Amino acid sequence: MLIGKAFRLGGRVRSGVIKPLACLFTAPSNMAKSKFEYVRNFETDDTCLRNCYIVVRLDGRNFHKFAEQHEFTKPNDNRALGLMSRSARSVMEELEDIVIAYGQSDEFSFVFKRTSTWFKRRASKLMTHVASQFSSSYVFYWKEFFGEQPLLYPPGFDGRVVLYPSNHNLRDYLSWRQADCHINNLYNTVFWTLVQKGGLTTAQAEDRLKGTLAADKNEILFSEFDINYNTEPALHRKGTTLIWEKRDETVLKRMKLPNEEEKDVAVTRSRRRVQAHHCDIIGEQFWEDHPDVLEDDNC
Repeated sequence: MLIGKAFRLGGRVRSGVIKPLACLFTAPSNMAKSKFEYVRNFETDDTCLRNCYIVVRLDGRNFHKFAEQHEFTKPNDNRALGLMSRSARSVMEELEDIVIAYGQSDEFSFVFKRTSTWFKRRASKLMTHVASQFSSSYVFYWKEFFGEQPLLYPPGFDGRVVLYPSNHNLRDYLSWRQADCHINNLYNTVFWTLVQKGGLTTAQAEDRLKGTLAADKNEILFSEFDINYNTEPALHRKGTTLIWEKRDETVLKRMKLPNEEEKDVAVTRSRRRVQAHHCDIIGEQFWEDHPDVLEDDNC
């Protein structure tokens, strides 16, 4: 029992012990400080401007070599594209302030809502968290898409952070990425068709396509190989857009009703899930169908 500034130990009162014990368990407010703490002043303030969409874009590092060494199918490998989308979904499920993500080939862009306060809007924190979550997911889900084909070495992804102040700016950014998807995929489709079905070498195919326009490439596919580019898979032509959507799910729940025995009862709940779309996001239709993706510019 405590008695003033002393306490009883073994039947005898010992004094002068309480204060030293208090020092052990009650840390002074400045204990965490040291003479070395000044180095924090060298950190750069990278807080993202408020009221702007924060876009984190990841790109595969040296993925041309990575694709060759892992024998990706040309011009598109659905396993690799599926793995990219699965990794992106993992990022969105971890960081729910991401309202939309768009990916094609070896890149993915993640859009944080204007009002997001994740990591105090620090660009370095946001970028590194997205990059690490995406990279680790790519390795974790590899077998789900490639089966027993081994992952020869860890993939690398670099990232950047860009701010867009308006819906118009953000939509133009996403349109730019989808236009890039179309341009690259059309070229790659014609190039590898000339090689795989036309018997050309890669150098000959490259020479054949020099200076050609989109109409010329479409004509080569149609007239020489009976391929209508517009009927190619939308996944390849349009890329992948991920958004949050509410979906009703029905599950069986074991319940005991009044005056009855326990039985399985169907319960329907509405849950937010990340859903994939392979469609045009340059025009108006997608945004009219999903008006909740973007915040009002007037807010």
